[in-house]
Amino acid sequence: MAVLLPAQRRFGGQQSGAGEMSFRFVGPVVGNRVAAIAGVPGDASTYFAGAASGGIWKSTDGGNQWNPIFDSQPVAAIGALAVAPSDRNVVWAGTGEAWVIRDSDVMGNGIYKSTDAGKTWNHMGLDETGRIGRIIVHPTNPEIVFACAVGRATGPQQERGVFRTTDGGAHWDRVLFADEKAGCSGLAMDPHNPRTLFAGMWQVELHSWAEFGGGPSSAIYVSHDGGTKWTKLEGHGLPKSPLGKIDVAIAPSNADRVYALIQTAGQGSLWRSDDGGDNWRAVNYDRALIGRAGYYIRLAVSPNNDNEVLVSNSSFHLSLDGGQTFRPVPWGGDNHDIWIDPTNPDRFVITDDAGLNITTVHGRGFHRVQLPIGQMYHVAVDNQVPYYVYGNMQDSSTMRGPSVAPPGAGYGRPAQYGWEFRLGGCESGFTLPDWSDPNIVWASCYGNEVTRWDGKTKLARSVSPWLHTLDSPPNDAKYRCHWTAPLALDPFDHNAVYYGCQVIFKTSNGGQSWSIISPDLSTQDPTRNVPSGGIVGDNLGQFYGEVVFAIAPSPVQKGQIWAGTNDGLVWITKDGGGHWTNVTKNISGLPAWGSVTSISPSTFDAGTAYVSVDFHLSDNRDPFIYKTTDSGQTWTKISDGLPKHQLSYVRCVTEDPNQQGLLFAGTGNGLYYSLDSGAHWTALQTGLPHAPVSWVTIQKQFHDLVVSTYGRGFYIMDDITPLEQKAREATSTSVRLFSPRPAHRFLSGQEAFINFELKSAAKQPVQVAILDSNGKVVRELKT
Repeated sequence: MAVLLPAQRRFGGQQSGAGEMSFRFVGPVVGNRVAAIAGVPGDASTYFAGAASGGIWKSTDGGNQWNPIFDSQPVAAIGALAVAPSDRNVVWAGTGEAWVIRDSDVMGNGIYKSTDAGKTWNHMGLDETGRIGRIIVHPTNPEIVFACAVGRATGPQQERGVFRTTDGGAHWDRVLFADEKAGCSGLAMDPHNPRTLFAGMWQVELHSWAEFGGGPSSAIYVSHDGGTKWTKLEGHGLPKSPLGKIDVAIAPSNADRVYALIQTAGQGSLWRSDDGGDNWRAVNYDRALIGRAGYYIRLAVSPNNDNEVLVSNSSFHLSLDGGQTFRPVPWGGDNHDIWIDPTNPDRFVITDDAGLNITTVHGRGFHRVQLPIGQMYHVAVDNQVPYYVYGNMQDSSTMRGPSVAPPGAGYGRPAQYGWEFRLGGCESGFTLPDWSDPNIVWASCYGNEVTRWDGKTKLARSVSPWLHTLDSPPNDAKYRCHWTAPLALDPFDHNAVYYGCQVIFKTSNGGQSWSIISPDLSTQDPTRNVPSGGIVGDNLGQFYGEVVFAIAPSPVQKGQIWAGTNDGLVWITKDGGGHWTNVTKNISGLPAWGSVTSISPSTFDAGTAYVSVDFHLSDNRDPFIYKTTDSGQTWTKISDGLPKHQLSYVRCVTEDPNQQGLLFAGTGNGLYYSLDSGAHWTALQTGLPHAPVSWVTIQKQFHDLVVSTYGRGFYIMDDITPLEQKAREATSTSVRLFSPRPAHRFLSGQEAFINFELKSAAKQPVQVAILDSNGKVVRELKT
């Protein structure tokens, strides 16, 4: 047990084990993507919001205050929520984000159930379904539940389609299955005749180089016996195969009126049946209704008006004439889920990339809700006192904020004191301060964008090395640059900046000019350099293959640079890019086609480096971390001590710059540390939600561990000197007092931590005495 005692004012302290040292949330508190929403019929005070990768949040006061209620579970990606119509205490949650659009989207581990309105949760199976996008509970029997599973989409699998339980989740049957390549993207039940259901099946597959959506397995199905038997609907006015993503809706006020929102390459967008699904006709051809279908496609019908249709897409669309005409309404941007109170059509909620909007007046006004669920791609720190944290947030911008959080900042309290936004760049990529001058900030963005921001003028200048390639198929672009293209500053020359596409660019003059310092470092496989999207193209760069994915200059050997690609190659140069060596073949047992997510060159030895490789887009979620001590000639796998489960793939690894062999690894649902260069790993999770840990860095001067999560913003663990000292020297004494780090005086929160470890739990309060150089007691502290 380690006890952390503040030497200033706080006498109670914090009790924690070495593996329980606590993280604190530092921001940002601005919102991010809410993927699922559910309310309680007839109760305008209670809502449940499911974040894309930030857990479940609940409000009991109409959406003013929200609290996380799912953080004790090992997964944070929520794809679907449902409250049982006949029992408001029964809440279901399907995990895994169903809005499939990029390689960073997060899978889940099945379905969860609460019988006490979200206070506690039980895992109810469907472990391998990957992504559950819709849950429907029987209107009068809460034991009957249907789950619409997209599947992992990273490989053929049996665990996708429509699943049904009739005993509250104790047992599940797969009642609708198209094939191993297609999952469920839409599901609707007639609330007045629950034996009638419609389902949309979607053929989709994800790889590191492309998403392919649509195909012969996409189709609409109907059941008239409560989901036991299903009939595939073809012809009778429906579009011809191949089809893409599909959502379906039954008008609650008229069961004969059925709508289908179908992604097609040019046959139409919205279909309608007026005879219960026997015959159909295309009523709308507006492509804005089905744009970027993997990321959108959601359909709802007003409870009391079968002609009022709501469609969420990049804009929100409303029809009052049965779908024949739509008008965009200013109800959000990049919209996703819709929930309408079946007892009051004036009250509904829509979710989008920045939060959710609640209306009780049929859209004439909204209450805007933003939750602290930031999807951060990376994190960097500067050398100021106090230091600042930097990063890019999905659906937002670049930003930086103080490591010392002001009092009162937290959930539901929009305190953004000291934060700056839009430091150049954009939502994706890296944001890096010049280590010699924090007023200069470099940032990258999708579409081959690089910027240099000046904190004195507050202006960003585009310094991209080539033309922007937004929405260009990768095989048509001269330089392929990923959605999160790597950016790195040289540790020996702050003017030297590196940027990666399929080659590595370097500038030494502030971006005025760039030179190419590498050949094409990818496998150059033409089958992996193809347009993305499937039956409809989508080439924003999320799935560009054959690109450099990691750049890491050595902090101890000038001119030595490591690079990794998203097609599984690891390279090193020792002469600043003059000559490159492919060391991939030396990594014994490394599967092909992984994404090299991070490389951490050691601060203590030029030959030592750590590499993490992610294979989850190859349908392999195991952790892979390798170590070399001879510049890549030989490698040792050091990740066998990490757990293996649906979210155990490794997103980053880094070595503490203050202590050789102290490693930190971020996975799809947590953080781990090793005191012995990867021989053993221990979870480091206290205070940290189970969102994906996208990046880890250590502020060297403060000895702070700084983490970016893809779903819950930035977190800091203050003062990890106990871990550094344990890694330096292991002891078995009953009491160990750790040397304190240097303390800094700030206007608020003045404190120093005194850390010690007890071999066994104390049976009485622990006292610590602080003595001066003469041995005189100047302060006594007690837990």
